Amino acid sequence: MIIIIALIALAVWAVVATVIELRRDGHRHVPTDWTRVAERDALDRAEAGHAYR
Repeated sequence: MIIIIALIALAVWAVVATVIELRRDGHRHVPTDWTRVAERDALDRAEAGHAYR
């Protein structure tokens, strides 16, 4: 019985710690800053009739 209580307490602690760390880390939807993104990839420069993998 003590093991079950300890496991439940550990699970609750893990969920609370995860929520706290996600909020502290800034885990949220942020728009992309296109000025900091590298140039376009090869598929953007692909010509018709060529197959790029």
